[in-house]
Amino acid sequence: MPGTRATTASVHVCDCNRSFALDAACLPAGMQHHHALCGAELPALEATLAGGQAVHVACTQETALFGELAEAQGAGERIRFFNLRENAGWSAEAAAAGPKLAALIAAATALADPEPVAAVPMSAGRSLLIIGEAGAALGWAERLADSFEPAVLITSRTADVELPAVNAYPVWSGKPVRLGGHLGAFELEWTQQNPIDLELCVRCNACVKACPEGAIGWDLQVDVDACRNHRACVAACGEVGAIDFARTDTTRRERFDLVLDLSPAPLLRRIELPDGYAAPGRDPFEQALAVQALGEFVGEFEKPRYVAFEAGLCARSRAQKTGCTNCIEVCSTEAIRSQGDVIAVDPYLCKGCGTCSTVCPSGALSFQYPRVPELGQRVKTLLAEYARAGGSDACLLFHSAEAGTAAIARLARRGRGLPARVIPVEVWSADAVGLDLMLGSLALGACQVAVLAAGSHDAAPLTAQAGHGQTILTALGYGGEHLRVIEADADDWQALERALYDWAPAAGVAEPARFLLLPKKRETLDFALRHLVAHAPAATTPAGLPAAIALKAGAPFGQVLASDACTLCMSCTGACPAGALRAASDAYRLEFVEKNCLQCGLCEASCPESAIALEPRLLLGEYGKEGARKARTLREADIFHCTACGKAMGAAPLIESMIARLSGHSMFAGEAERARLRMCADCRVIDMMKAGSAVKAWDLTE
Repeated sequence: MPGTRATTASVHVCDCNRSFALDAACLPAGMQHHHALCGAELPALEATLAGGQAVHVACTQETALFGELAEAQGAGERIRFFNLRENAGWSAEAAAAGPKLAALIAAATALADPEPVAAVPMSAGRSLLIIGEAGAALGWAERLADSFEPAVLITSRTADVELPAVNAYPVWSGKPVRLGGHLGAFELEWTQQNPIDLELCVRCNACVKACPEGAIGWDLQVDVDACRNHRACVAACGEVGAIDFARTDTTRRERFDLVLDLSPAPLLRRIELPDGYAAPGRDPFEQALAVQALGEFVGEFEKPRYVAFEAGLCARSRAQKTGCTNCIEVCSTEAIRSQGDVIAVDPYLCKGCGTCSTVCPSGALSFQYPRVPELGQRVKTLLAEYARAGGSDACLLFHSAEAGTAAIARLARRGRGLPARVIPVEVWSADAVGLDLMLGSLALGACQVAVLAAGSHDAAPLTAQAGHGQTILTALGYGGEHLRVIEADADDWQALERALYDWAPAAGVAEPARFLLLPKKRETLDFALRHLVAHAPAATTPAGLPAAIALKAGAPFGQVLASDACTLCMSCTGACPAGALRAASDAYRLEFVEKNCLQCGLCEASCPESAIALEPRLLLGEYGKEGARKARTLREADIFHCTACGKAMGAAPLIESMIARLSGHSMFAGEAERARLRMCADCRVIDMMKAGSAVKAWDLTE
């Protein structure tokens, strides 16, 4: 029987009216076991809070009650909550869940709180832009005039709608051109197509009455198709001067804190809309809900800076040649844009899905909420305590804090709950669980890693990363399926149940790794792969380990191939952001360090000869037949010497390529001229002077 583990914190575990069993042999010594902590046994928690020590309560349902009790005793900062009921207790395999219970308690009580993440200050006033057809837009502006500072852009005519008699807020009309920015700093650009400037208009309606065609509605919009150019309206407007038919299509710009977009098709078409922007369409009920939500954004607050960016590792572009675009392509909020040779991340637009860090091959983008080292420490604690308590075949289930937690709760209430060997790990966003965390968890002792994609806007990048990892593990001889992305939303608990209960355990490492996961993505991957290769089952077979493992396009590992067309111009070495390609210092030789290669494609894009190709694969380094950590020669050439004096002129393929291109030029039509191409600059001048056939500048003008 496994021994117990002591903890310095006071731990209160409640089995929720005996709805699940607790194996005392797997739990820490001194833990207080309750059946109704939120009821008759509440005084026990009150007494512990009065003692001044840290308190951990295994109940998340009654956090409001327990938190209020702690605040009353001035112990609000000393109490923490974690979930055992849905995560372990309520399960068809609850009788075998003792090791998982021990692991969850250890992770909740033994780990310190993570370091705070840098904050992004956000602020928004009450300046509200309402965009839409006149009836709906003006109607909401009238209702919200007391609680917001509205401004209205009318985008379509509603002839029977009259403008407000009191000019209490700006009203414009026109066609939106561009809407950008973020909460507190939205900027709208539009063209004023209506000949009537509603800001200058005093709303006397003289133009409406004067128009013989009735082309001007009570909304003071001109139907230019009905207008017959009588210009009676201009005369009626008189000194006010609000009507000017030459003023159409005037571009204007204004800034706002909030935007209510009532257009049939939203002006911003993104998967994740920015905070402070609502596009409810034409449904009145949805519009009311949107207005209520916008009110919650007024004020000052902070949000985490979810992603850290290290420009020195970015492989976006070099010398106007495009390389890696992974992060830009997957960003659901359009918070990432190109900025010169690197990218820029707008923290005000970023909502923390973390997909960019998952697909970034270099680790230039790293997720911070939580950071990989902190999450790795939690994984290591969970797996170590699970094994210490007698557990086997551990499967980690990474899930998002909102949608994933809701899916697990529904599975526990309505289905069989989580299997005893499945240990849930909560993260802010499951999309941020990249290949480094997947393979790192397997190296630390998990036999499988599942990622619940509930709440994900697009699980395809995550699935691709898991596919690369599974290909590597299978080639190393680890039997079974180790990585799985479960695409089930928060309500589809049946799909989650099937995916977990139909999943047979896979072969894990014989000995868990001892290292910690590191902030640098490539370093974590290196450590994880070293450990997985060192314990690879394939190494004990007659065939042994493969020299390399072929991967699909998009993998962050691979080699560069240089064809005979390469002239050793070395353009690729200047473009490579990771130092994978380099020019030798002792000869005309192109060298390649495969371990450093990101497969970003900058070398391929920069090659003027189209001589470079990429091949995604994992070279197993010193564990295979080739050395991934050593530089190898891709292309080497002899030195081209001046045919007159013997001076070294450069790499022979480069000089020959130059000669071939220039030999067809009219200046080198003769044999003597072509011969000079093989001479150095000094000898070329001497030969021209001797021959007396130098071309005169004035001859070229004739």
